[in-house]
Amino acid sequence: MHDFTVHHPQSLQETLILLDRFGDAAQLIAGGTALMNFMKQSLLLPEHIINLQRVQGLQHIQSTKDEVRIGAMVKHREIEKSNLIQNEVPILASTYRRVATIRIRNMATIGGGLAHADPAQDPPSTLVALNARIRIASISGERTISIMDLFQNYYENSLMPGEMITEVIIPSMHSDTKSTYLKFLPRTADDYATVSVSLIATLNENIVRDVRIGLGAVAPTPIRATIAEETLKGHAISDELIQQASNSVAQQVDPLDDFRGSADYKRDMAIVFTKRALQQVLQGPS
Repeated sequence: MHDFTVHHPQSLQETLILLDRFGDAAQLIAGGTALMNFMKQSLLLPEHIINLQRVQGLQHIQSTKDEVRIGAMVKHREIEKSNLIQNEVPILASTYRRVATIRIRNMATIGGGLAHADPAQDPPSTLVALNARIRIASISGERTISIMDLFQNYYENSLMPGEMITEVIIPSMHSDTKSTYLKFLPRTADDYATVSVSLIATLNENIVRDVRIGLGAVAPTPIRATIAEETLKGHAISDELIQQASNSVAQQVDPLDDFRGSADYKRDMAIVFTKRALQQVLQGPS
């Protein structure tokens, strides 16, 4: 690899000053599971690396009445194992439990993973379904955006120069909400998904009162299956309704051909796994 200088800021303010000073010549490193691979392949050649491991205030998992807040430096394994997350946002714990291997989960962070903006990762589709928000800081101040506004394209996020993710904010799930995370893995259990589906639904007897569906690995960004959601909302559950909603995701996905499958194959699998998720949540045990 090329030569670079490593900085070890102690505070968020010090980090933001370094980002502002070095601009495009700098890269943040959190867990390093993505950045180091990119640097080894010479896809990124930063002159300055800003190590976030010593920065205070980014390692929290907190709950208020209506939401859960997770600091950007919280590791995947900590989310997976957190009693608070398991109780208040169980689908998030389940999703992070499915990421790669324990070795990766012990290093990768929630903020770093989101900034990486790989649509085939597990967490984005679930965070999209959860209506998560992202808190972003720069030397000029802070702003909060919808997670849907974070992802721009393959490996491209909407962060401006000098900005970094500091926190992920997730609405708490109601006790009567049901959810599931499914992914299709034709290769190995620690691989990226060919297709992933995150489903969150609230039922009233046999009526779908609310439903949110996040899809991963089937477009340049994670997407909300809004056509399927509108098909389901306010209607009584039936096999025909589930099939109609599942079929509609083909209108919104835009997959690429790669070694995990052709675009047509991924489109078909998006339909299949959406249907499985809907059957599990809407027709499964109460």
